[in-house]
Amino acid sequence: QVQLVESGGGLVQAGGSLRLSCAASGITLNRKSMGWYRQVLGGQRELVASITSGDSGIYADFVKGRFTISRDYAKNTLYLQMNSLKPEDTAVYYCTIFTGAYWGQGTQVPVSS
Repeated sequence: QVQLVESGGGLVQAGGSLRLSCAASGITLNRKSMGWYRQVLGGQRELVASITSGDSGIYADFVKGRFTISRDYAKNTLYLQMNSLKPEDTAVYYCTIFTGAYWGQGTQVPVSS
């Protein structure tokens, strides 16, 4: 079965960086449109960044210039490089494959001020 496993979250100070990973099994990421979402406690899940089948990144305004989405086909893994983190970036981050609506379990990113 398809599994997506996020990792790389953890407590970070404002201004710091983290790289999230989303390792896929049971499916190849080749030419799949994918994305990273985030959700705060009690809030709705919001799209942070997506990557097209042609590997172009699309970003929400609130992360443009700070976050970069990418993937490694050899490792079958999606990444989210997060720089210049702000306290308002605090959330649980999820990866997804849009086709088939596959989701990971999420990884927590608390950003301290």
